Amino acid sequence: MDEIKILWVDDEIELLKPHIIFLEKKNYIVQTCISGTEAVEAVKDTNFDIVFLDENMPGLSGLEALSEIKSIRPSLPVVMITKSEEEDIMEQAIGSKIADYLIKPVNPNQILLSLKKNLDHSRLISEKTTSNYQQEFRKIAMDLTMVDTPEQWVELYRKLIFWEIELENIEDSGMTDILESQKAEANSHFGKYIEKNYENWFKGSSDMPLMSHTIFKDLVSKQVNKKTPTLLVVIDNLRYDQWKSIEGIVNLHYKKEKEIPYFSILPTATQYARNAIFSGLMPSEMERLHPELWKNEHDEGGKNLYEAEFLEKQIRRLGMDIQWEYHKISNLKSGKQLAQNFKSKKDNDLTVIVYNFVDMLSHSKTEMEVVKELASDDKAYRSLTQSWFKNSPLLNIIQQAQQLGFKLIITTDHGTINVKNPSKVIGDRDTSLNLRYKTGKSLTFNEKQAYAVKNPKAIHLPCLNMSSSFIFAKDDMFFAYPNSYNHYVSYYKNTYQHGGISLEEIIIPFILLNPRN
Repeated sequence: MDEIKILWVDDEIELLKPHIIFLEKKNYIVQTCISGTEAVEAVKDTNFDIVFLDENMPGLSGLEALSEIKSIRPSLPVVMITKSEEEDIMEQAIGSKIADYLIKPVNPNQILLSLKKNLDHSRLISEKTTSNYQQEFRKIAMDLTMVDTPEQWVELYRKLIFWEIELENIEDSGMTDILESQKAEANSHFGKYIEKNYENWFKGSSDMPLMSHTIFKDLVSKQVNKKTPTLLVVIDNLRYDQWKSIEGIVNLHYKKEKEIPYFSILPTATQYARNAIFSGLMPSEMERLHPELWKNEHDEGGKNLYEAEFLEKQIRRLGMDIQWEYHKISNLKSGKQLAQNFKSKKDNDLTVIVYNFVDMLSHSKTEMEVVKELASDDKAYRSLTQSWFKNSPLLNIIQQAQQLGFKLIITTDHGTINVKNPSKVIGDRDTSLNLRYKTGKSLTFNEKQAYAVKNPKAIHLPCLNMSSSFIFAKDDMFFAYPNSYNHYVSYYKNTYQHGGISLEEIIIPFILLNPRN
């Protein structure tokens, strides 16, 4: 055990000598003071781990000393020791955030228990979490050799995310490293699984999961009715673990009815996946049926400008007689404007909001050094997402929706992955620019690091010319050209990208929620 320094403050400290000897035999270092004034000076000079503070002392009282100690070291645990549990004294002490309180006369075991509770709490939780994950590690490793359906992959990914979030609060970085290596292994298996099965899903395979182009018809439309308004929020780029980071905040206002992770189509990119959600069609069908709305890779202009038009056509195709509105929020100003006017949406049967913050965050991480610092890894990325959500107009909109009795659906179009390893690719000047997928003619690439589709029509993607193909990066790879290779790799390494094949990009949240009364 590291040396733990205790400050014990009591005007009758000599009477506590047996207690102090008891603690010193347990290898605690105990410094004593006989007044609140002395205690405040001691805290200024020494970095104590915990303070035992007598409430009833002459001069500076225990409560007054507590206030000054907290102003110097806000996070220092202080255990108040009182002669009686007087209500007003305890309320003041608890309001000043004491760690614990004890009633005189105290015995050595009470002191020891308080130390364990306040200083060893995080260690004990850490040890329990580590032990539980070590047991689960073996089960996940066995599951990885047998997982072979979309449902099994969803369950496995949920487990990995659960343990990733559990382990982020413990001090044993070794366990986090083990989990990271297990996630990497899972992604390697998942890439092979997608490569083996993805094309078959579009040939009538019974194993086909819920996907981007089916979730509106199969899930959203069944929730919409004229009795209760529904709010559909599509948060661009929201990974499953990022949903978990904001779930607790949403739960203050809404009760989760169902959580239905679904599979993004390939490429896991906004142009393809989000248009598929709103049109209810695969990209090649969008191109064929609505050429005025669909834009291919090399067409000029925005690729997601017609989501409302796609949605209108799908609603009409499904025969839904509803009043609905669509809103895209891509900056703080438009988010605040919608929040201010949200009450006017209560008469809609369906209100759709596309919120672009997380997508902007991932792009900013590539371009801005400050965001690279703030979102240096997945833990920080989750934390930044949570911080944004807590202070966003979107949370205000969700709070209003709850008060107005809206059902709530939260989902996304695709996830994103922190890319770490470059994969060389060669293509002509018309090859698409995305780092996690490429489409073009005569692509040269490492076949072990990508899933190649020579006939895009087989997976319902547009075919720009007779020899066009698609390749999708697997694992945490990103495509890099041989020209200026080192500069390119250095610039994009450890940035969040999407478009390829990974658990993070493909398995994404779809959440149905009912307002809390």
